[in-house]
Amino acid sequence: MIADLDTLLTALYVELTDRIIPCRGLGRRGPGGLPEVSDAELACLAVAQVLLRFDDERHWLRAAPRLVGHLFPRLLRQSEYNQRLKTAAPLMEAALRWLADDTPASAELVRLMDATPIPCGQSVITARRSDLYGWAGYGYCPSHSRWYWGSKLLILCTCDGTVTGFCLANPKLFGEREQARQMLEHQPANRPAPGTAVVTDKGLSGEDTEAFFAGPDLGLALIRPARKDEKEPRSFPNWLRQRVEAIIWTLKHQLGLERHGGRVPAGLWARIVQRLLALNAAIWHNWQIGAPVKRSLIAYDH
Repeated sequence: MIADLDTLLTALYVELTDRIIPCRGLGRRGPGGLPEVSDAELACLAVAQVLLRFDDERHWLRAAPRLVGHLFPRLLRQSEYNQRLKTAAPLMEAALRWLADDTPASAELVRLMDATPIPCGQSVITARRSDLYGWAGYGYCPSHSRWYWGSKLLILCTCDGTVTGFCLANPKLFGEREQARQMLEHQPANRPAPGTAVVTDKGLSGEDTEAFFAGPDLGLALIRPARKDEKEPRSFPNWLRQRVEAIIWTLKHQLGLERHGGRVPAGLWARIVQRLLALNAAIWHNWQIGAPVKRSLIAYDH
């Protein structure tokens, strides 16, 4: 196989129809005929939209016939595409987890954990009237030394960038420690294998947090840099911290994570899952074809 968008979408479509949808029991049931655009085609269209850097759905559906019309002869209108995308969020989440498990790097006992803000509005009026009330709140981003109104995404990924765990939280209600505890304690699909070393930053410092990670339920080793008030030095792999920052940069700048356009909880969740699926699909396909750089998206963005 070669590294281009057509090959990636074809491989993803085959994986969805032959393995992911049948094994996860995500096929359509009930009365009525099958839709003209299947769920597998919809997921592939969503991945193509992100990889081709179309943040706006209207612009994407106008350009889709020219860019991917030879693969998808039937397309949706903007309102139907928007609604179907929200409904397909469980399928896209199952697909990105399936592709993560099928990636060789997921067998490594090393994970990178970091949180990043997801802005959802800029004005006070938006914060007061938005349907994202409860999902979004005011939080502080120490990396950029600024306040924001939105949600906070916590990801757990391999060294090559494959996302194996993630959760979304209101930054006003949950700090990074509480969010990590919620993600690992109440969502078993996000838990790494026992014995995994989790590399994170100073935000997860504290005896209670380290005891939670090392407890019998998880059995994880938490690796973080030493705080200024700690007298004992800690050996810390700074290059791994730079790696997770580069992964988040890819999500934000190449896949448009901050330009999601979600205005309701279902839309916000679907668009975040859409971008995580696009990243995992590209890395998974690069492993399949033996590409030298697994997180490279250059072959798929045009």
